[in-house]
Amino acid sequence: MNFKENLNLTKLPSHIAVIMDGNGRWAKKQGFLRAVGHNEGVKSVRDIVEGGAQIGIKFLTLYAFSTENWNRPKLEVDTLMKILVSSLKKEIKTLQDNNIKLTAIGNIDNLPKKAKRELLDVIEKTKHNAKMTLILALSYGSREEITSAVKALANKVKEGTLEPDKINDSLISESLYTKDIPDVDLMIRTSGEQRISNFLLWQMAYAELYFTSILWPDFRKDNLYEAIYNYQNRERRFGKTSEQLS
Repeated sequence: MNFKENLNLTKLPSHIAVIMDGNGRWAKKQGFLRAVGHNEGVKSVRDIVEGGAQIGIKFLTLYAFSTENWNRPKLEVDTLMKILVSSLKKEIKTLQDNNIKLTAIGNIDNLPKKAKRELLDVIEKTKHNAKMTLILALSYGSREEITSAVKALANKVKEGTLEPDKINDSLISESLYTKDIPDVDLMIRTSGEQRISNFLLWQMAYAELYFTSILWPDFRKDNLYEAIYNYQNRERRFGKTSEQLS
């Protein structure tokens, strides 16, 4: 089935979030070091970013490196940071050619200086692009994000600039890293694992979750289109009944 041809382009998810899982297992299956899997995963990133832009996806968030990933072996962390730097340098043309704006969420101050410098450089160079926003979640953890937002609001209450009864969903959303980004409509996780892994917990309150056994280095735009087709054939009720929606 050609999923792209069968998509309803008027009912696309506005924001897709992806947990790119399975690089290490892909490499192990091939008899390679884990670093090879991470390098291959970059090809999948390029393919689905271009594929998403081609059909009109407005926001795409990729879970590139979590706060917990810092606990991995140093060699693997160093390799991932080197891949990040080299990928940012190589992909600037792809972003510009496809009119894609890059941004990042997470505690990017924790990144190595070179990685942070390259990231901020690409963000600056693509800031006027408008077809799609690509969000990299780097040194990101949703609990940390929510905790930081709560602390910020608590400080405002303490200072007397915010009344506690004025705190609502909208105010919390505006205090998160994603304050200018809509909530997630569709979350995709590759490799067969069925967990959210501390990713956009607040923003995925009503997201449709799509899990596939495909390992990330094998995931391509056709697989993205299949996930979107699956999404379009679900009924999103947001707490209402089917009868209310109709």
